[in-house]
Order: sequence, then structure tokens, then C-alpha cells
Amino acid sequence: IWVLPALVLLVIAGVRYVTGMPGRSYRGALAPLTHEEQRTRDRLSEHVRVLAEEIGERHVWRRDALERAADYVEASLTSAGLGVRSQEYVVDGTRVRNLETEIAGRDHSPQVVVVGAHYDTVTGSPGANDNGTGVAALLELARRWANRRPQHALRFVAFVNEEPPFCFTRAMGSRVYARRCRERHELVVGMLSLETLGCYSELRSSQRYPFPFGLLYPRSGNFIGFVANLTSRRLVRRCVAAFRRHTAFPSEGTAAPGYLPGIFWSDHWSFWREGYRAVMITDTAPFRYPYYHTPEDTPDKIDFARTARVVIGLDAVVRELAGGDDS
Repeated sequence: IWVLPALVLLVIAGVRYVTGMPGRSYRGALAPLTHEEQRTRDRLSEHVRVLAEEIGERHVWRRDALERAADYVEASLTSAGLGVRSQEYVVDGTRVRNLETEIAGRDHSPQVVVVGAHYDTVTGSPGANDNGTGVAALLELARRWANRRPQHALRFVAFVNEEPPFCFTRAMGSRVYARRCRERHELVVGMLSLETLGCYSELRSSQRYPFPFGLLYPRSGNFIGFVANLTSRRLVRRCVAAFRRHTAFPSEGTAAPGYLPGIFWSDHWSFWREGYRAVMITDTAPFRYPYYHTPEDTPDKIDFARTARVVIGLDAVVRELAGGDDS
């Protein structure tokens, strides 16, 4: 007679383990944008406009466009006063590169926090949301940290070759980067993957999920998601807690088995493969955004005002992980 109650308790415990996050997601109307948020919105919009309109589709089969995107990322970081290093490697006879800038930590400890986003697109798409918004957020966060001194070393990395056919192969840019981190015995204590951040809707039917997440999370796609595997549960809880403490914006988090659909679909997977803790931050991409991987993924589809709120909230998350911002 104890079997059924025990099973029920086990399911409840499992659900709480996967979905239980510190704090509470924001509910209610959003306040008008502050001046800081307005400026952030405008900078994000300009980054995405350049990437998706001026450059457009960017991958190894449009080598010039891919290199123009890399040049734009490098120039944006340099103009913020940051030094940039390239990690070059060859794929199918084409030389490609990851781009990295590092802000030294105050305590000179070996601990490193990595914030990353991929700048390539899938074939046939200008990639405004996937992943122009992630790159724009990366550039804005790096700009905000250019004159700060975190406690731990902080790296901002733009990855190449996240999209098919390179995803989940040794030619994936983040895979190359994470493997080098492991070969150098670097102590990466947390990695944030910024992936498709620009779509939000209050409509109740706007959010879908792979089974069984639809039973556990909201049906309106108005939130930003923090996604991790079970090994990274402590890290995702820290991220969600910091975001909710500082940001009046809806947020949801999960720490689920890494093999489930949607859980591993970006550059954080590469860090999991090397034994590092990593979290994807996303609007959930194809589970919400109807223009995902299509020619219609253009800047006019992006909600830059809400994306700006998210980016400023992510600044607090980076501050939590990197250990402060004293100059």
C-alpha cells in the first residue's frame, strides 16, 4: 500500500529538483524603460542591424560575410577599449576564428568565468535572433565590463560554427575553445551561453515545450529561460537568483537531463563535454520564435526593449559569478 504514495513523492521530488529555483519570477506590467535601458536597446538594435542586414547570412560557405561579422565583433570590442585575441583553425579548407577578450581578475586566482555567443548563422537565414541578439548582448555586456575589475578573470568569447553541419562536432567553435581550456587545465567555474534572446509575447499560446516541460512551465512566451544539465544545477540556481534579485522581468529556470531536446542545443554543450558547468540563456528559440532558421529571421521581428531589460539583468548575473565589479 506504500508503493503508490512513494511513487508520487518520488515524482514530486524529481519535479522540484528540476524546476525549483530561488526567488520568484516577476509578474505584472513592466515599468517604462529607464534611460540606461533605452540606450542599451538602441545599441543592441544597431548591432543586430549590422549583423543581419548589412552582413546577413554568415557561415563558411559565405566566407566574406563570416569574416565581416568577425571583424565587426573585433572592432566593437576594440572600440570599448578591450584587447581581442583570435583562436584560428581550419575547417574544410577555410580558416575560421573564435574571438576572445579577457578582463583580468583582482585576486589573480585561476578561476575563470566565460560568457559566449556564436556569430555564425544557419544557411539561408540572416540570423537576427539566432544569433544576432546573442552577439549583441555579448558586445553590450563586454562594453559594460570594460572599465571594471571583477574578482575572477572574465572572458567574453564570440564563437564560430555553432550551426549545422558543425554543431556537436569537433569543428564547432565552442568545442575547439572548450577543449583548449581543458588542455590548458584552466579552471572555468561557469560558462554562460547567450542564445537567441529577442522574442517575447504575452499571448497564452505563444510558448511551446518538448514533453514534459509543457506541464511545468508557463504557456506565455514572455520570460527569459536559464537552462542547464543536472551537473550544472547549482550554477543555474545562482544565475536565476541573481537575475531575479536585480531584474523586474519574468524568468524561468531548469536543471534537467542534458540529453533532452532543447536542453543541449548550443555552445554550453561544448563546455559540458569538457566537464565544465555551463548554462544556456535563451528565449527558447524554436519553441517560441516562428522565424527560427528561416529567411524571415530579420531585425523587425526582435523586441529590443525587452531584450535590453534582459541584458541589464544578465549584467547582474555576470557580477554574481565573476565576484563583483570594484575598479
